[in-house]
Amino acid sequence: MKDIIKTTIKKVTLELVYQVVDERTEEIISEIKEIKKRQEDDFRYLIQKMDSDIGQMRSEVRSELSQLNQRIDTIIQMLMSIKQDQK
Repeated sequence: MKDIIKTTIKKVTLELVYQVVDERTEEIISEIKEIKKRQEDDFRYLIQKMDSDIGQMRSEVRSELSQLNQRIDTIIQMLMSIKQDQK
């Protein structure tokens, strides 16, 4: 009788331990999924920000190149004018 009670207590205890482990495992898996989702959202945000910043930089570079081209054209016109005046 004593052995039956010991065996039963061991089985019940093991079942309780398994149940706790299963519950905790599910919690951990859920937390991991949440962390992955947050990381994906963060990466998506960073990629969008980088794309936006790159687009802005390209626009600024194009604007500066346009200004430089205008200055070069002005200098060329001035040089041609000086050359014609010397003739």
